[in-house]
Amino acid sequence: MKILSVAAFAVMAIGLATPVQAFHPMEDTYGYVAPKKFKRGQKVEPTATESWFSSSEPSALEPLSRKKKSKKTARGPAKMDGGGKPYISPVKPKTVSFPNSYGSGTIVIDTASRRLYYVLSSSSAYSYPISVGRQGFTWTGTKSITRKVSWPDWRPPAEMLQRRPDLPEFMTGGVRNPMGAAALYLGSSLYRIHGTNDVKTIGQAASSGCFRMTNGHVMHLAQIAGVGTTVRVLNRLPSNIARSAKAGYDG
Repeated sequence: MKILSVAAFAVMAIGLATPVQAFHPMEDTYGYVAPKKFKRGQKVEPTATESWFSSSEPSALEPLSRKKKSKKTARGPAKMDGGGKPYISPVKPKTVSFPNSYGSGTIVIDTASRRLYYVLSSSSAYSYPISVGRQGFTWTGTKSITRKVSWPDWRPPAEMLQRRPDLPEFMTGGVRNPMGAAALYLGSSLYRIHGTNDVKTIGQAASSGCFRMTNGHVMHLAQIAGVGTTVRVLNRLPSNIARSAKAGYDG
């Protein structure tokens, strides 16, 4: 009995020392993944993916009992701490050839190429790799930047909480917050250009319509794009501009 007690204590100590799971970009949650939770004596089933949360359809490798249980989802916390807010150095992107008439200081987003351009002149622009909306969540139009926030808080929209009740209702800004180091708010919409604390989805279609950048890049963009900056979201750039931007760099 004494040996069993010592073993149980060792298992509990290891469990307490286990770090909280990192926040990674997934689906429509800006990059949020809740910490994994286990019940005492619970048997862990093997899965086909590293992610604890399944996508819209359960994996074919999951047992039938697992599929039935997945319908029940615990409600997330009302408030969650986003962690520390370290200084993030701005990272200057490459400058590309960009023959255009958009006007200096305009932001142009090429959804198809998953690039954001900040127009420097009639012939050049900064080129940032970004993540765009996944299928069914892309959009086009013209907005303007109405607000800039460093280490923004995160309040998932009501529609998102309906789809994912396990999400926190509110999360303070910080290194665990999926909004990253800065956010540029677009008009009165829920869309933002924002950073991310995990770069895996940069260059992919992964969001619900927001545009993700690396933290270094979003800090650089926030320095040069002020409130009132015009943002044009396109399906794709005109072919002549796209060819020039892809062909070479000015510096």
